[in-house]
Amino acid sequence: MSIDPKVVAAISSAVGFYLQAEQEALIAQQQLRAVQPPPMVMRSPFAIAGRQAAMDIRWAWQMRLPR
Repeated sequence: MSIDPKVVAAISSAVGFYLQAEQEALIAQQQLRAVQPPPMVMRSPFAIAGRQAAMDIRWAWQMRLPR
């Protein structure tokens, strides 16, 4: 069985373009991560206590305790 050189060239160029596109997407994703600011962390005890209180109120309503 003979292999057509044009088919081999087409397959190898398609694989090359695919790998190049994957590499460019990876580089773009890494650059996007570098630009984004780090996530905000709540360090205030007042903020944490307020969030906990809000979660407790929601839990009480879900359990139908106020009714």
